[in-house]
Amino acid sequence: MGDDQAPAGAEPPRSRFAWCVTGSGHYLEESLALAARLPRVDLFLSAAADEVLPFYGLKVEALRERFRVFLDKSASAVPVGRLYAQAYHTVVIAPATSNTVAKCAFGLSDTLPTNMFAQAGKLGVPGLVFACDTEPVVVTKAPRTHDTDWLTLRPRIIELENVARLRAIDFCEVLTTPDELEAALDARLKTLQLAWNTSSS
Repeated sequence: MGDDQAPAGAEPPRSRFAWCVTGSGHYLEESLALAARLPRVDLFLSAAADEVLPFYGLKVEALRERFRVFLDKSASAVPVGRLYAQAYHTVVIAPATSNTVAKCAFGLSDTLPTNMFAQAGKLGVPGLVFACDTEPVVVTKAPRTHDTDWLTLRPRIIELENVARLRAIDFCEVLTTPDELEAALDARLKTLQLAWNTSSS
């Protein structure tokens, strides 16, 4: 039994990571590689993430071999109810687009990842957000549909300001590099008395 059919209360309370993916390719593969090293991870994909994954050679079917995968298929974000069933001890958004960062920073929750983030905060569940647009110049991997391997982006002041706003949100830690994300996850594992692994969840 997996994905939407998996009962939220079938495991010990707050025993899983909820890993949310948005429509960004920025360190997407590295983020999912970190998720794969964690114990008991469920993936929550925004509609944009579902569209973007194939551009980076990733398929939902392949992700299902390692994770439970929840798709953004309902306006009320039904899978968020698993938070209220105490299934998760940590919510991660990685990578997080500037759109997602802005919504989280201003309390908007109209996608599966932003809904997970908002409800986690209301429940006091720690959130880790790996924000994409955090420097004046960002070099990021291009989708396979482009003629180049890398793109250079210049986030606007408003995007940088939204990252700063997000840092002030309750129960939220903002990370800006894969190394920072890994360190934050390592600290979280130690707090939970868990360890990294390479097995499927």
